[in-house]
Amino acid sequence: MTPMTAVWRKYRLVGSHVVGRAFSTNNRRIVDLRSDTVTQPTSAMLHAATQATTGDDVMGEDPTVTALEHHAAELFGKERALYVPTGTMANMCAILSHCHYNKSAEMIIGSKSHINLYEGGGYANLAGVSCKQIPEDENAMFSMDDIRDSYFSDNDDHYAKSTLICLENTHNMLGGVALPASYISSIGKMARERDLKVHIDGARIMNAAVALNTSPSDLCEGADSISICLSKGLGAPMGSILVGETEFIRLARRARKRLGGGMRQVGVIASMGMHALTNNVDRMADDHSRAQRIASELKNAGFFLPRDGRVDTNIVFFALPDNSKLTKEELPAKMFEKYGVKIAGGYSKGGRMFRLVTHMDVDDEGVDATIEGIISLCIP
Repeated sequence: MTPMTAVWRKYRLVGSHVVGRAFSTNNRRIVDLRSDTVTQPTSAMLHAATQATTGDDVMGEDPTVTALEHHAAELFGKERALYVPTGTMANMCAILSHCHYNKSAEMIIGSKSHINLYEGGGYANLAGVSCKQIPEDENAMFSMDDIRDSYFSDNDDHYAKSTLICLENTHNMLGGVALPASYISSIGKMARERDLKVHIDGARIMNAAVALNTSPSDLCEGADSISICLSKGLGAPMGSILVGETEFIRLARRARKRLGGGMRQVGVIASMGMHALTNNVDRMADDHSRAQRIASELKNAGFFLPRDGRVDTNIVFFALPDNSKLTKEELPAKMFEKYGVKIAGGYSKGGRMFRLVTHMDVDDEGVDATIEGIISLCIP
């Protein structure tokens, strides 16, 4: 058997879905809840890739990328869009674009935001932008007073000029909380009164739209730009979209080039993103209901959950009860050993928290195994 044959034998078809399977010696199915980035491309996505018409996207000549960008811009009610390799690059392009003409720029961001915690400090070391971190409440919202107190114009030499406010929707570290359109609009109104721009890190913005039963354009009307990740709940293997007005995207495209994100015949990958964005949105409601079922069962069993167990979308945070039979260090290994379930720990509150993320490769059977495993291993 060649190495490549061995790789392909790890996959099996389920309906129209290619599901990546890692097998132990007893051929158990693996349930991976560490993130919604672990999904395997569907057979329909792979077929789309083989049929994609391509060109040089750096020259603006890849028709599949162009179609994806036009679709995303229309979906979000913005003028233009830009396809980039990753969500981190999408956010960085947005920061560089919004702050392009202000070399003493400062942005206002949440202290628990992904941009602040998990993107390598790029806003500082790549964009040269300082930040004012302010706390989010349990619903991922800023205090309006905190924003007002953090704002500085350029009429005092002591201060960097406030240029940008960044929101995160849904909010990862606060458990997939979905920010409603009314809140985003109120932030946008305050920002416009102060000549600020509003960017949404919308890695999971489609989860928010589904949970709130609203269109992406209505949800994000109050924002100037939004990044959309195609490789999380939407299930594509890679790629993100940045949407905004024409001049903003022109500057973002220049930033993408400086960041090394210019791609050539990338329509092969963009076609899978297009398939994901046009076919895998409504089904996110299934991910949400499964996450909510996990949260409900764990709460009833005595586990600690933030927001009293309320889950908006596909992310569940939980901590072990005081009388748990296992420690937080022991649980992940035991879950995989006994139930074939992969979970991620070591999150906030002193590393007590675990995160579970449902997605298109997790079905009801996988949820059942997860609930049974966590409760049986931990509850005396």
